[in-house]
Amino acid sequence: MFGRKTVLDMVDQSAENPSERRKFLRAAGLAGFGTVAAATVIRSSTETAEAAPEAAPNDGTVLNFALNLEYLEAQFYSHAVHGHGIHESLTGGKGRHGRVIGGHRVPFRSWRVRQYAEEIAGDELQHVKFLRDNLGSAKVAQPTLDLKSSFTAAAQAAGLIKSGQSFDPFANEDNFLLGAFIFEDVGVTAYKGAAPLITNKTYLGAAAGILAVEAYHAATIRSSLYERELCLPARKISAARDSLDGKTDDDQGIRRWDSANITPTDRNAIAFGRTPGAVLNIVYLNPGQATKGGFFPDGVNGDVNTSAAH
Repeated sequence: MFGRKTVLDMVDQSAENPSERRKFLRAAGLAGFGTVAAATVIRSSTETAEAAPEAAPNDGTVLNFALNLEYLEAQFYSHAVHGHGIHESLTGGKGRHGRVIGGHRVPFRSWRVRQYAEEIAGDELQHVKFLRDNLGSAKVAQPTLDLKSSFTAAAQAAGLIKSGQSFDPFANEDNFLLGAFIFEDVGVTAYKGAAPLITNKTYLGAAAGILAVEAYHAATIRSSLYERELCLPARKISAARDSLDGKTDDDQGIRRWDSANITPTDRNAIAFGRTPGAVLNIVYLNPGQATKGGFFPDGVNGDVNTSAAH
């Protein structure tokens, strides 16, 4: 779609540096990604040309935040399909390099579900490669990922299991689909919420392409759950996500009234987005402000690492 040299040149201009980091964190600390995006659009007519680059949001920071989430998805699906994680050569970078806790091959019985899982695993691996390649030396390392106790905690929070019980998303196909549902929709809303931050059109086009793929994945998981009549546990997971990410009631299950609800949208059929802070509330499994927990027991790498305070 575009040349490697062109992308690397853009990264050199927009990747994380101290000046951009300070500006980004000041804005994000006040009101999240939305304020930063607005600040890039609403500029004073007296602003000088020299100051304009300083006012732009940090594209490298946005993509590194996405890379943390792609590590999680790639490792989850790789373990489910192959019985092992992605190659270690694809996990290094800036920040604390972590390991993967838990994960094993899913004993698939359905050819269809296995095919879905294999395709998604391949897509997520390519997303990791793409972001790492184009971020260059600015890429963050894979943080520690918990694919074991985090799913149990999430299942307990959703009311799928009782206290003292455990939930293994790799134990069978139903568990696998429910485990994937826990964070698939989160990935879609994360890219939707981050889109206004990206100032470089090439980056924005690439992010839109990844968003579309993630939406296909989420729809596949939602459809599979619906076909298996797993609407009730899916609704409980949706409610748990809603209880974590703030006061709004945006998240939706896979059934509404007596109809399928494969695409969660507003009344205009537009998907909603989440701020990075709200995304971290969910993956940290914490409704308050935190810097680690849940699927990321040591936190995510990069400048955006703190969940929202509600």
